[in-house]
Amino acid sequence: MSTQLSLALKRYATTQALFDGSVSSSLLNFDIHEIEPIHNAFKPMAREQKFDVSEMAVFTYLQAHVYKKPIVLLPVVLASRFQHGCLVYNTDFNKELAPHQLIGRKIGVRAYTQTTGAWVRNILSQEHHIDLEKIKWITFEDAHLAEYSEPSFVTRATGPKKLLPMLMDGEIDAAILGNDLPDDPKIRAVIPNAAQAGRAWHDATGLLPINHMLVVKRDLLRSRPDLVREVYRMFVDAKSQAPSPAAGALDMRPIGYETIIPSLELVIQLAYEQKIIPTRFSVDELFAEAHSIIN
Repeated sequence: MSTQLSLALKRYATTQALFDGSVSSSLLNFDIHEIEPIHNAFKPMAREQKFDVSEMAVFTYLQAHVYKKPIVLLPVVLASRFQHGCLVYNTDFNKELAPHQLIGRKIGVRAYTQTTGAWVRNILSQEHHIDLEKIKWITFEDAHLAEYSEPSFVTRATGPKKLLPMLMDGEIDAAILGNDLPDDPKIRAVIPNAAQAGRAWHDATGLLPINHMLVVKRDLLRSRPDLVREVYRMFVDAKSQAPSPAAGALDMRPIGYETIIPSLELVIQLAYEQKIIPTRFSVDELFAEAHSIIN
């Protein structure tokens, strides 16, 4: 008899085979929770371990690791994206807005710990040499981990105000938006030639800006390592059924330790530098438990 595991997951080309049953198992079956937006699954997983298996933002997982939550990271990237185009402004209020003009300005971001926000801040810091603490960061939500407090240079928006309406009304100068980026001609990217800039960053570094990875409950890994191995196998097989990247395109959802480790090393560095985690640790520490059963 197979074991049922709860799974919080977004539908991607690389996970479609899990949704439609093209990839299955005699050992387990998934009770899939297709939560939209998927980031709404991260807090209950991080705080309460609500699911047996879950997609999770990588910066959320780093905090979960720091605060000793009983979840374990698997070497499966579910989402990544070049983030240069995610920092936008409203041309109704600024005809032009370049990165160097952001000093002293208000930038809205859903949460300070949001993964897209962390990657955008890295772009501003490393590629445009901006002191991040000289920007007025405005946030709208708590971190997924209750133990975390935002840095002193971050301010919470008051009342019922929301990120996108504040950008549209000119109450903030720029905003960091991901999947909720509006299709509106007056909303433009602060960073010019954003798509080319993202690919140039990859070509120079060999890295990917990872957004989401896969985690499992620690109790499941310890009590049924065979099931966790099978979970991993199913995600590998599901990805193999997805269309291959077009010629010249990158694999933005790699699976396996060797392809992920260099990018994760940068994620850890950024989380520490941006005061998302209080201490550094190695990628080996993150994967210590999983590596013993998945290799």
